[in-house]
Amino acid sequence: MRRDVFQAIADPTRRAIIGLIAVQAMTPNALAEYFDISRQGVSNHIKILTECELVKQEQQGREIYYKLEVKKLKEIDKWLEQYRSIWETQFNQLDKVLLTLKKQKK
Repeated sequence: MRRDVFQAIADPTRRAIIGLIAVQAMTPNALAEYFDISRQGVSNHIKILTECELVKQEQQGREIYYKLEVKKLKEIDKWLEQYRSIWETQFNQLDKVLLTLKKQKK
C-alpha cells in the first residue's frame, strides 16, 4: 500500500520514532525500548514509515538498522512553507501588541 508522508507524521509514536532515528540509525529492538508498546507495535509503525519512504532500512550483519530519509521530510517543509508567512505575520502582530501593552504598563 502506498501511503503519503502526512499519514506517517499523523501519529505521535511515528513522530517520536522519526525524532529518535534523526539522531542515529536504530534497530527495531532499540527503538522499542523507548515506547510502552510491543516490539510488534513499533515494527508496524516502522512499516508505515518505510512505506512512506521516510525511513530506510540498512542491513548491518544480522541487524537491520532504520535511518531517516531527510529528503522526504522536505515534502513536509515544502507544504508548510506556504503557511509560514501567514503565521509569521500573526506572530509579528502579536509581538507588537504585547510590546504596546508592556509600554502602557510602565
